[in-house]
Amino acid sequence: MEESTAVKILKGAVLLEIRGKSFYQKVANDSQSEAVRDFFEQMAGEEEKHIKALAHQFKVYQVKQKFDPEALPKEEKSEAAQKVLTDKIKQQISAAGFESAAIAAAMAMERDAIQYYSRSEKDSNDPEEKAIYKWLHQWESQHLAMLVDIDNALTQEIWNDNQFWPF
Repeated sequence: MEESTAVKILKGAVLLEIRGKSFYQKVANDSQSEAVRDFFEQMAGEEEKHIKALAHQFKVYQVKQKFDPEALPKEEKSEAAQKVLTDKIKQQISAAGFESAAIAAAMAMERDAIQYYSRSEKDSNDPEEKAIYKWLHQWESQHLAMLVDIDNALTQEIWNDNQFWPF
């Protein structure tokens, strides 16, 4: 029996989240900075929430052939977003180091996830399915926004530290 499009998308979504969690946990484990390690562990934890939410949706869909958007976590803001641009984190991420490169890679990962969920939402005709993808899209957009904020702060720091400003 051929898998439905919804099942294929859910499997792809779970895979995206597992990869994200693994990446964030690896960065946390390899970081020498406590603040940076805590931030990336928080990001890994948020990806774990996504995995659990998607696993639930997958199980429900396998049995009922419909989704359960009411089961999605109701948090409006990412917990990591509340911690993101503390002075401690900005000071401890080395602009030319591993953590800075990890920020850039994480941004690309989050952009890919946003595109995947946006495309899936657009392609779906099921309002419950659309709600799942919209939730994931919004959550990943929060992650991307905070990573972009960190990246912008690091870029400014690099330019200032190296006196790249021509004026």
